[in-house]
Amino acid sequence: MYDVKKKVLIIFLASFLLITPFYLIQRNIQSIIRNQEEQRKILGAETQKEKQGLPLHLIIPAINVNANVQHLGINEKGEMDVPDNTADVGWFNLGPRPGEIGSAVKDGHFNGKDGASGIFKNLFKLKSGDKLYVEDDIGVMTTFIVREIRTYNPGYEEEVFSLNDNAHLNLITCDGTWDETRKSYSKRLIVFADISP
Repeated sequence: MYDVKKKVLIIFLASFLLITPFYLIQRNIQSIIRNQEEQRKILGAETQKEKQGLPLHLIIPAINVNANVQHLGINEKGEMDVPDNTADVGWFNLGPRPGEIGSAVKDGHFNGKDGASGIFKNLFKLKSGDKLYVEDDIGVMTTFIVREIRTYNPGYEEEVFSLNDNAHLNLITCDGTWDETRKSYSKRLIVFADISP
């Protein structure tokens, strides 16, 4: 019975995200989450212990982001890989899934080689208290709340990847000035978010 409900919810969310204008998604996310919480109460504590699904979408209403999630590891330089296009975000699949204890990390492009805006072009506009939503492949929407935003020099791994006191979601994009020699930006912008209580 529960499997049937999960399949129905997945089909509903998939069609909902594909055909619904963004402002309606923002308005209805809270009702979806409330329904999920009610289902968990009905189904009991065992359901609450289930492992998080794999992330499919990242939704950030405050900056109009509704992006597909690529599952990425480490590139040939030993760094976290980046999405192969400017419209998707990448999830570091060697770390926790969003919603699990630990620091789940996602990255996205600031812009493309042709100068086109990347999915995280407006990431700097987020502020403390803004909400982020991750939808996974079992139809669960997990809510995170922005705690702070910081700018770093490259080499931020320890602080971004290592916090294990709760479930966190950290977003990374480029910032600073373009270095033509290195073909990279001089800084990194990190958004630190915590799972909603």
